[in-house]
Amino acid sequence: MANLDITDKIGFALLKKGVIDYETLEKSLRIKESEEKKNRRNLGQILVTDFHADHDAVFREVADLYAFREIYLADEKIDQGRIDFIRRFVEALPQNVREMLLLTRMLPLRFDEKQPDKLIIVAPDPTDRRIPLIARNFGAKKYEVAYCRLKEIQNLIEQVLPPENEFLKKLESSEVGIQVKDEEEGSVDEDALEAEITKSALINLVEGALMEAVRQGASDIHIIAKEGNRTEFWFRVDGSLKLWHVQERTMPEAVAAVVKDRSKNVDRFEREMAQDGFIQRQIDDHMIRFRVSILPIVGLEYRHKFESIVIRVLDDRKVITDLSKLGLVGPSKDFFQKAINKPQGIVILTGPTGCGKSTTLVAALHQVIDPTVNVLTVEDPVEYVIRGARQLKIGHKMSFEDAIRGILRHDPDIVLVGEMRDKLTAEIAIKLANTGHLTFSTLHTNDAPSAVSRLYKMGIESFLIAYAINIIVAQRLVRTLCKSCRRAIPTEELDHATYVKFGVTEDDLAHHTFYEAQGCDRCNGGYKGRAAIHEALYFTREIRSLILRAGRDVDEEEIRTQAIKDGMWTLRRAGIERMKEGVTTLEEIASATTDD
Repeated sequence: MANLDITDKIGFALLKKGVIDYETLEKSLRIKESEEKKNRRNLGQILVTDFHADHDAVFREVADLYAFREIYLADEKIDQGRIDFIRRFVEALPQNVREMLLLTRMLPLRFDEKQPDKLIIVAPDPTDRRIPLIARNFGAKKYEVAYCRLKEIQNLIEQVLPPENEFLKKLESSEVGIQVKDEEEGSVDEDALEAEITKSALINLVEGALMEAVRQGASDIHIIAKEGNRTEFWFRVDGSLKLWHVQERTMPEAVAAVVKDRSKNVDRFEREMAQDGFIQRQIDDHMIRFRVSILPIVGLEYRHKFESIVIRVLDDRKVITDLSKLGLVGPSKDFFQKAINKPQGIVILTGPTGCGKSTTLVAALHQVIDPTVNVLTVEDPVEYVIRGARQLKIGHKMSFEDAIRGILRHDPDIVLVGEMRDKLTAEIAIKLANTGHLTFSTLHTNDAPSAVSRLYKMGIESFLIAYAINIIVAQRLVRTLCKSCRRAIPTEELDHATYVKFGVTEDDLAHHTFYEAQGCDRCNGGYKGRAAIHEALYFTREIRSLILRAGRDVDEEEIRTQAIKDGMWTLRRAGIERMKEGVTTLEEIASATTDD
């Protein structure tokens, strides 16, 4: 064993807090001792770089030990004036120094209020040896280095120096849009198509769209063929589609061909049937997966073979592994935690496509995954890679149904069934839940009580439904208010009658501030990001008895009434809680929910 330096306060503080284990500390100290004194890194840098320890957990401890103060950018007024202030300093730097600044991720933030000649510099690693070299170039008489969380400073850097899209840059200087001669009805001149792809910059356009979608936080890219040799590119951001680019004077088949060429499992020359594929790209030092869906569509120009393409952006950085960050409020949080901690039974997520069901299930799985249990998932397609789970690969040699049957013989403890799409899938999921397995799955219904009648109509016996299910959670996504421009509605302007009719109490109106969307250059019409609201139907003894007594006459309203008695918050009730927190607006909750 290496001779550990017990005086290293950082290492032992991190060990005590559970950020690192003893073996990691031992190895990192060995590395530190082996490095040349001139280039020796401190322990925090070794832990983050070599052992992938949590950056902020480590450097908050480092900053505390070396007496660097911490600055929270959320408390700073980061308006356009501040961004311009920072940009002036950065753009005045020599190119090599600017590159060094980006590597250290440090920024000049402002002058100190008490000492106007002292420049405050923020950095996620205030101990970086390059900081003094860069700071000298700012020309300030004095400066102070403060610690700032990595994600916060990264977001600020992207506002000050938006990353260039190399493909769009090439696109500006390239020849795009070549008019191709009309062909006979129903045929496509493949040679002319190839010539158009070769001569134009469509490859840069498609690659640029993938990169820009990730940087703008889009969940999907829609590529739609239009008449008149036009193709539209739309991004879905915060649930709404917005036009990003219109490609003129180019055959839509050429754009589709470029997407197909870059996708795996897709045939470029097939234009009459649905196809599914995927793309993988390294963007901003992170591996991003894209799921590609292609469907033939009807157009007025019969000489063209029109197709609609939707590319889902699968960014692992958006995966939530902490249950507390899902946005479960009130009794829903306790019910959900209780349900997933049971040794067996099924947890069902319901809601429309794109409402975040998979995100919630993955977060739940991360709470129960353990090296001592066999976790199997059957998804078609697999969206996110889940560490610690064995995710079955669906393909032409093993269908979804084959995989579902196979898991019964594969000694599972915990199973995720992507979707209960038919009687066979539902029966096996219920069978697993009834035979000592914790099972997770999704179902397409409007709310939690209607999932019960849906399962019955699929052919599942009522006694199996009553005893197999732990909880049914209905979920919706609502747009969240931009914190930079949201406006608090003065009490005298509040339409009390509308709010009360909606379900907000007079007491809530008296003791909470409600907000409305305004819009600024940082958001989409007053909204930025989305949050989930939930309706958690926990299966109490009373709910199980109701379902058993009902038999084939399942009464959804009776189940809903009993669930509310048992403490369930409806989607609208959960939405009102979000309004009271200042997260969203009455209009958003009204559009996402129905009357209780």
